[in-house]
Amino acid sequence: MKIGASTLAGIEDDLENTLEFIESLGMDYAELVHQYPFENIDIDLLDSFKLKYSIHSPFLDVNIASLQSQTRKNAVRQIKSSIDLANKIDGKAVVVHPGTTSFLADKYFKNEVINVSNESMVEIGKYGENLGVLTTFENMPIFDTMIYSNMEELHDFLKNNNLHMTLDIGHSQHAGYPANEMYFDSIKHVHIHDNFGDDDSHLALGEGSIDLKHIVNTLEKNNYDGIYIIEVNDYDSIKKSYQYMKNNF
Repeated sequence: MKIGASTLAGIEDDLENTLEFIESLGMDYAELVHQYPFENIDIDLLDSFKLKYSIHSPFLDVNIASLQSQTRKNAVRQIKSSIDLANKIDGKAVVVHPGTTSFLADKYFKNEVINVSNESMVEIGKYGENLGVLTTFENMPIFDTMIYSNMEELHDFLKNNNLHMTLDIGHSQHAGYPANEMYFDSIKHVHIHDNFGDDDSHLALGEGSIDLKHIVNTLEKNNYDGIYIIEVNDYDSIKKSYQYMKNNF
């Protein structure tokens, strides 16, 4: 089982300190949040650790589903920069958000928003494929601005276009999916964290109500060979979650 942690937990700290903490726990993988304040990541710093890396592409002020063509193009360019980074460091996966909508677009142009997101995902997926980088698209929580919280719709689109999913287990719970409905064969990467279903709270594993054992065991029975990235809010939650994974799987 491949287990790592997201640098999201150290978003207010130096990246070096976060990577030192993750490696000190004995994990082999870290997921780099490739956006402010870590837009420019020092590859020499990454090479100073024994860790292997995945990359979470930018999502702060970045929207590949924007109906404004220049905004969309800029967003796609930023995502491609994460794929380029993954290519340079032999990154194991890149995670991409399908984009967001706004109140006006949601009211009048929801289908257009989905179509633009789809076009962007295909473009980004082909770019990653051409570089040999596993590029994955993440299911979203059920907030008003989010699209593709419906996992069936996301899975169907991805399968039809030879693309891949990052399963975010906490997002799935927030969107109302029970543990026995979270498996799809398009899943190539996993974000694991906990919540009580009422918020996308990114709690340490075992501190919420998600049936994590059922989900992980289902993935393992279906020969899942990707990474489980612990995506929580602070260092203590990483430590607790890693211990939970070692105790239960």
